[in-house]
Amino acid sequence: MTDALLVNLHGKRLTKSALRYQFDKARKLAKVALPEAENDLLEFIFYDLRAKAADDTKDQLREQAATDLLGHDSVKTTQRHYFRNGKKVQPTK
Repeated sequence: MTDALLVNLHGKRLTKSALRYQFDKARKLAKVALPEAENDLLEFIFYDLRAKAADDTKDQLREQAATDLLGHDSVKTTQRHYFRNGKKVQPTK
């Protein structure tokens, strides 16, 4: 067992390369399912997941928790580079 945030089906730490592989695979499947969104999907990069994690953590817990998650020393760094202050919308199904 591991204390890692992301684990594989066997409970072991998910490596960066395995996570990247799954991300690329999901993006390819999405392009097949939604060809009209191909340009948007190509603009969505792996690094966007980090900002999404920061936003979700801030919304569910607090800014300091997001800062801790990303390993920043200052909340100001996280605010400046990761928090998105756009309009909140309901997710699509």
